[in-house]
Amino acid sequence: MLEILTTTLLVAGLAGCLAAPLGILLGYWMARSEFPGKSVVETLIALPLTLPPTAIGYLLLVLFSRGGLLGHWSPRFLFTWKAAVLAAAVMAMPLVARTARAAFAEVDPRLELMGRSNGLGPLTVFRRITLPLARHGLLAASLLGFGRAMGEFGATVIVAGIIPGETETISLAIFQEIQLGNSAGALELVAIATLLSFLLVWTTERLLRRKASP
Repeated sequence: MLEILTTTLLVAGLAGCLAAPLGILLGYWMARSEFPGKSVVETLIALPLTLPPTAIGYLLLVLFSRGGLLGHWSPRFLFTWKAAVLAAAVMAMPLVARTARAAFAEVDPRLELMGRSNGLGPLTVFRRITLPLARHGLLAASLLGFGRAMGEFGATVIVAGIIPGETETISLAIFQEIQLGNSAGALELVAIATLLSFLLVWTTERLLRRKASP
């Protein structure tokens, strides 16, 4: 049980570290940019939210398999913890991006313009004005991404398999226990997953209720 929890937190934590920066940057870009075809790009970014996770997993499998576009880059990538991390990050990133976009949308653009008018550069305005004002929503976005990565199953099982001590996260372990007919073990894992998810969602909701303040 401890090994499963350790693997779950490691994979979800690393996936969150990958998904959060990219998702936050995409969220800012979607909140502040306007251009023809923006809705199409936003739809493409959000596709992993609606596509079957197994479809995403299969696409990753094709990309990283021998002869695949990225297979030569890391021939021993599949069925390792790194594959589990990537699959979880891909599935979590759109949720981070959409939540981050909502957080940035609540920041008054006039405050950013005031910073620019006072001689601050774009990066300085982003770091000293935008990020602090959106911090609660961005933290909530990161937590949601972590939670999504923690519960990922479909894409992970295809590209990483179920390898005890390396890729067997709590969602994969539940499936494994069900396959083995161990109802007690599956229910124990479900209880732990429910508790972790409740704590994450509860914390996220509290953060989202807080209004941005200087």
